[in-house]
Amino acid sequence: MANRLTKIYTRTGDTGTTGLGDGSRVSKVSVRIESIGAVDELNSVIGVLLAESLADTVRQCLHDVQHDLFDLGGELSIPGSASIGDAHVARLEGVLDRFNADLPALKEFILPGGSRAAALCHVARTVCRRAERRVAALAAAEPLSPALQRYLNRLSDLLFVLCRVLNRDAGVTDVYWQKGKNRGEPA
Repeated sequence: MANRLTKIYTRTGDTGTTGLGDGSRVSKVSVRIESIGAVDELNSVIGVLLAESLADTVRQCLHDVQHDLFDLGGELSIPGSASIGDAHVARLEGVLDRFNADLPALKEFILPGGSRAAALCHVARTVCRRAERRVAALAAAEPLSPALQRYLNRLSDLLFVLCRVLNRDAGVTDVYWQKGKNRGEPA
């Protein structure tokens, strides 16, 4: 950071615009700002998950992801810049494969929930999917590195696998979806 923030409020956004890293100003409801906000929200949700008791391997993985997401948000805030690339995506794939290797194969869909940490991880996964949709909308409107979408797509997969890992570590069984379980019958 070239200039440290000494004053938090600037009043420059009072009219519904915000500044990008390149000095340009855009509407706070632009697709780019929606994308940046979704990535920031995802990083915050992961921060809440990190407040839980987690295995060191999961904790380190999520800390690494938080740094990547900050870089990804920076790339979104400076049009034309590049921070996230194929190496980031490959790293996520490797981590995903390692965590998934020890889990039983899935034969059914699972419902979000289980342990508190897994439930929070499911929330992070769904926020990640929203961020991915926002970035895809931005990519449809403006030039954007395809690595950003691939990263968010792999991250949502990793978060799903981490949900299962967190449930296993807590001794909680994943809850399998049962199609038509209630058949509309009153409880």
